[in-house]
Amino acid sequence: MTKWVLFLITANIAVYLLQGQFPEQTGAFAFVPGRFFMQPWTVITYMFLHADFGHIFFNMLSLYFFGPRVEERLGGVRFLTLYFVSGLFGAGTSMVFSPHSPIIGASAGVFGVLLAFARLWPRAQLLIWGIIPVEARTLVVIMTAVSLLGGVGLGFQNVAHFAHLGGFVGGWLVLRLTGTQPVDERRRVVQARRAPTPTSAATERWKQIQLERLHPVNREEAERVLSKLETRGPGSLTTDEQAFLDRFSGL
Repeated sequence: MTKWVLFLITANIAVYLLQGQFPEQTGAFAFVPGRFFMQPWTVITYMFLHADFGHIFFNMLSLYFFGPRVEERLGGVRFLTLYFVSGLFGAGTSMVFSPHSPIIGASAGVFGVLLAFARLWPRAQLLIWGIIPVEARTLVVIMTAVSLLGGVGLGFQNVAHFAHLGGFVGGWLVLRLTGTQPVDERRRVVQARRAPTPTSAATERWKQIQLERLHPVNREEAERVLSKLETRGPGSLTTDEQAFLDRFSGL
């Protein structure tokens, strides 16, 4: 588990345990749109509160599954920005579209992380309820439809559907403004300068990789590296990228 995902999960669990000891304090930290100007801190604190065990369990489970890979790709600063901006947009959309409904939960931040995962690995196979396979990008479409229907009263009640939609919007905006370039891109450039230029035999072997036999996540990375090989030449590949292609060139 990555540093900031571990921090967020730990903080949420700690606050949940405190809620159990001091339940009367929950209202002081929940986000109530009508009280925003009297309790502005609640646009942050509401993200760490949960209604019951099931609520926190599924939020933290989703963060555990999607968060580490997103954090590894974006880096700690961009990951935290993504998470909290998504949460802030969740509060904002609730204020606009559901001004009389208090909200609590990490869902908006988690939805932003889910959107980032789907943007980075759109064809990654996920299992709904552990049995129904669906691509990450399709899951985002499904969750958007569920939230839209729920927002107009056609879905589960007592769910902050507009906060979920706000999480998607906030996540999309952060990715739009900051990009999805890997955090270690500068390191890759340095490594590329030091990496030995691969032989022509190696490059030919890499081009023979059967992409259709790879896991979707590995296939996307292989396509990226092979595209770089094609457009920028063998000398542009880092040691890690060469090792990555070597790993699959025998398949």
